Amino acid sequence: MNYRGLYDRKGELFAYLEGNTLFTLEGEVTGRLEGKYIVDTAGNPVWRVYDSGVYSLNELEAIGYFGEAAPEDY
Repeated sequence: MNYRGLYDRKGELFAYLEGNTLFTLEGEVTGRLEGKYIVDTAGNPVWRVYDSGVYSLNELEAIGYFGEAAPEDY
């Protein structure tokens, strides 16, 4: 399974992506990656994804970024 950390602008980990599912650090599902968007559990777009950057929908304010994928044997 592919794991990627989601870091805020200060570089602090606050969530992680397992496959296409986004989890809080407590392990709760908070949303998923659908194409170029992070959507909540109801399917509503929350953030826009461009390359590894995560941005707000309207003003493209930087939310954070995805780190590199963890090795497969992690």
